[in-house]
This record gives sequence, C-alpha cells and structure tokens, in this order.
Amino acid sequence: MGSIMATKLPYMASYGLVPKILESVQNARRPDRFTIDFLGTKLGHRSSGARPIIRLLKRMEFLGSDGIPTALYDQFRNPATQGATVAQGIKNAYSELFDRNEYANDLGKEDLTGLIMETTGAAKDDNTTRFTVSTFLALKEWADFDASLGGETAQEVAENPVPPAEAVPQPNLPHPPRTTGNDSVNLQVEYTINLNLPETTDPAVFDAIFTSLHKNLLKN
Repeated sequence: MGSIMATKLPYMASYGLVPKILESVQNARRPDRFTIDFLGTKLGHRSSGARPIIRLLKRMEFLGSDGIPTALYDQFRNPATQGATVAQGIKNAYSELFDRNEYANDLGKEDLTGLIMETTGAAKDDNTTRFTVSTFLALKEWADFDASLGGETAQEVAENPVPPAEAVPQPNLPHPPRTTGNDSVNLQVEYTINLNLPETTDPAVFDAIFTSLHKNLLKN
C-alpha cells in the first residue's frame, strides 16, 4: 500500500514579518503583479525570510497563481473590509483545518497545535508545526471572523466584482399613449413607400399616381 501524503499548510519561518508586510501592502499602491522585486523595492522587505509571503498570499487567494492581485487583495486595502477579508483569507489558506473544525479560529494555541498536528502528521516539536501555528496566529491578529463582506462570500466577490446586469438601474422610458372609452386602442403605424415611377414626361401620369396614393393609402 502506498503512503498517504501529508497535508502541507502554509507558513513563514519569519512569521514576525507577517504584520509588517501586511501593513506595507495597505500603504503601498496596488501592483500590476506582486513579485519579489515589488516586495523588496516597493514594500521594503528585501530579506529572504520575507519571500514566503508571496506563497502565503496566493494560498489566501489575495493573489492569483500569476501574482496578479485579486478582489480580496483590494478589499484588504480597504479599512472597512480589512478584518473580514483576512478572516476569509485564513479560511482559504487553511481550509484543511476548517474542514476538521469549522471554529478553528477560536481554538487556543495548544488545541490549534493539536489540530495542525492531526492535519499534517507532523510532530509537535517540528519547526513546521511551530511556524504554522505562529503564522496562523499572526494572521488572526488582523482578522475579524464576525464581520462580513457586504453579504457575499469572499469567493463570490472575487468571481463577481461587477454587479449583475439586472441590478443596474434602468432609465425610465415613457409609456405609450393610452386611450379611454369603449376599450378602444389607438395604434400608430409608420411605414415607408418605395415607388418605381415610369419613364415618362407626361405630368398627367404622375398626377394620377399620387392622387391614387393619397386616396387609397394616405387618407386618415
């Protein structure tokens, strides 16, 4: 029988950088792509210990696989939705924990450590276990699990950043004229008439054509 592959949860060995980098993200302009160069040059975090933040942000779905910021990234930069966005990001990055305990965010450090050990198969004294616990708790300091993202889940926001067409107010169009009395209906019809006139110079022919046209089609 083949061995079962252990679950790998995201972490940063330099987990103390998590709040510092998140604060830098809020204060900096939104990049076209979040790269190591952006992290070092624009955010000022040039150490190799800061680089795992890119993988962590991807797992949180703040960045796409190509490093392009998502709607969640933008909402994180908005103070009004920062807490709810980080909470959703934690659920995205550590979905395996929440699959086992939907209130993983409410666990104390010891219980959280046990849940991580159960999920990953790692030992309690493994560095990866300690780093994962510490990274989770560092992110949790920024999270508000009781807040909501405007009534939508974060995934729905990321997938539907533009409101649906039916939610866009439509202009008020004038109602067609209505008639009263005897349930009569007043219909107005517009039409175009194309005439093929005969090749003649006799004005009497044209008089006869337009007289007939007026009598039979244009009257009333």
